[in-house]
Amino acid sequence: MSLAASHFVSVTELGARIVVRTRIEGGVTDAVGYLCACTDTECTVETKRGLVTLALADIVAAKQVPPPPAPRAPRRPLAD
Repeated sequence: MSLAASHFVSVTELGARIVVRTRIEGGVTDAVGYLCACTDTECTVETKRGLVTLALADIVAAKQVPPPPAPRAPRRPLAD
C-alpha cells in the first residue's frame, strides 16, 4: 500500500478525473474515471465500464488526469 497514493485519493475532490493503480492477484490494474465516493477504507470510481469500488489498502499509485479527448470527427468518403 502506498500511503501517499491512498491519501491523495481520500483528499481529492469528488468528481475529479483520476487514475488509480491497485494490486490484484498476479499484478496490478488501473481504473481511470471520475471519483464518485471515498470512505476511510474504499473509494468508488466511475469508469467507462461502470462503477468500480477499490480498497484504499490495495492502492499503489494514483494521480489526477486531464479530461478525455474530444470524439474524433467521422471520416468522410473521398469525392469522385
